[in-house]
Amino acid sequence: MELKKLVVLTGAGISAESGLKTFRDSGGLWEGHRVEDVATPEGWKKNPGLVLQFYNERRQQLKSAEPNQAHKILAKLEEYFSVTVVTQNVDDLHERGGSSEVIHLHGELLKCRSEKNDQLVYSRTEDIHPGDYCDEGHQLRPHIVWFGEAVPLLQEAALKFAEADICIIVGTSLQVYPAAGLIQYLGSACPIYYIDPYPYLSPEIKKRGNIQLIPLPAQDGMKEVWHKLLVETADNNH
Repeated sequence: MELKKLVVLTGAGISAESGLKTFRDSGGLWEGHRVEDVATPEGWKKNPGLVLQFYNERRQQLKSAEPNQAHKILAKLEEYFSVTVVTQNVDDLHERGGSSEVIHLHGELLKCRSEKNDQLVYSRTEDIHPGDYCDEGHQLRPHIVWFGEAVPLLQEAALKFAEADICIIVGTSLQVYPAAGLIQYLGSACPIYYIDPYPYLSPEIKKRGNIQLIPLPAQDGMKEVWHKLLVETADNNH
């Protein structure tokens, strides 16, 4: 029997429970920096050294973080569903938690690429310095989708949402576009489990009838979804 297709949209809230701070604080700063200085093409042109330092620090911070129960439950769901995780996170906690199909909308912290040729992508676990070049002799930059840049994997993610039988949203406030707009690709009958301590009812969410709000943090919320998908479903089938 073919497994049902489960698509999951995740954001910073799931990583926060592993001790990774969300980049943006309540004052709008990213770890003490203006977003424009460290997360835009303009910031890169103005001061590449600062941008490299910012992401080097994030990369080092990631080394001390471990996948939490929410990541592990998502991976365990692969025993029962065909699971695709579409994440706005740039860390590798989903992969380390055991998920086998992860689409990183906003890039990956443990990769870098040529600043001139975005097809030249390399794995990178250590710091990137000014003067570190790609095979074509151009400076390496973080493999991150900055504000103002296109989201190259958006179409691939949209196809996964269009094919989905079930959707889980966890750790994202559904306020960052274009990622938040992905739910508009879901079929009208596709049930959504939306995990968030303070769920934001976006215009796309309000239009949908088949949605269960689970006002809990990521780990507790994923335990509840596990129960709903597997335990309650099994009970209803008997």
